[in-house]
Amino acid sequence: MLQDKIEELDNDDLQDDIEDVNDESRLYEHFRIVVDKGQELLRIDKFLLDRLSNISRNRIQKASEAGCIMVAGRPVKSNYRVKPLDVISVMMNRPRYENEIIPEDIPLNIVYEDAYVMVVNKPAGLVVHPGHGNYQGTLVNALAWHMKDIPDYDANDPHVGLVHRIDKDTSGLLVIAKTPEAKTNLGNQFFKKTTRRCYRALVWGNVEQDEGTIVGNIGRNPKDRLQMTVVPDDHGKPAVTHYRVIERLGYVTLVECKLETGRTHQIRVHMKHIGHILFNDERYGGHEILKGTHFSKYKQFVNNCFEVCPRQALHAMTLGFKHPVTQEEMDFTSDMPSDMQALLDKWRTYIQNRDIE
Repeated sequence: MLQDKIEELDNDDLQDDIEDVNDESRLYEHFRIVVDKGQELLRIDKFLLDRLSNISRNRIQKASEAGCIMVAGRPVKSNYRVKPLDVISVMMNRPRYENEIIPEDIPLNIVYEDAYVMVVNKPAGLVVHPGHGNYQGTLVNALAWHMKDIPDYDANDPHVGLVHRIDKDTSGLLVIAKTPEAKTNLGNQFFKKTTRRCYRALVWGNVEQDEGTIVGNIGRNPKDRLQMTVVPDDHGKPAVTHYRVIERLGYVTLVECKLETGRTHQIRVHMKHIGHILFNDERYGGHEILKGTHFSKYKQFVNNCFEVCPRQALHAMTLGFKHPVTQEEMDFTSDMPSDMQALLDKWRTYIQNRDIE
């Protein structure tokens, strides 16, 4: 359905910048139907209801009102009567995706769900959204399957679905909008920084201060386009991370990070900026032994830790927002995932044994 200037939250990881993603000066053909010679006169909304999957009559009528249903290149109302050999085009204000999102029966850990929003606990290793090299098996494919019987939910429609994203190898909580109105409302909450997001991360080194705030614009690393980095104030996008030490474990530290903004790789980049790369964060060098001794026994211990938690040790632990319809304050917490819990237990045991020796 064509709408008056939709603003959508779009981020690769944790980016909370609202962007206008639609060019309403153009319409793109998504479906074309040539009516059979023997077709009886029939309202076009009823005709399309039988030929388009996962769509309601109400939605077809709204699309018609917005000028998105055309016959012979001209917009028609929902009461237009289809005639033999009519050429019907269904138009949208976005290009047709090269890879349409196909529903896939992938298990979801649903923390909360109602008619407007869902909160899911994403496991590490699950890609959030289809992209280069990952066109199937994503969280969005799983959501499409879960909501395949809801006529008004279209997984290919950017006006519903993910409100924010986290990396493939980051675990934790995400909120999904099931209606366009819910997505607009939640997107504005992220934009206005009224949501509450708290992460747990294991980082290399003994973090000196018990708590602190990291301020630094984040932009693409010119030396490595797969990395983000802290850039001068007149470049990139402003980013603020508040951190607090939870537990000191010798050569690593468990910290809590609260996001004031949400830029791509924000926690990973900001913690590296103050000298504390996330444990086993391969993209930023955390998969090397950055602190500790040169003894072979220690090196073997750390390599065992890498195997126990084979990804960056980062978990989106809490998420809070105001319900887009009821205005109720909603707060959710997810337990530490088993791989990070096992990693912490190994470091605790190591420190205890070292202190005894």
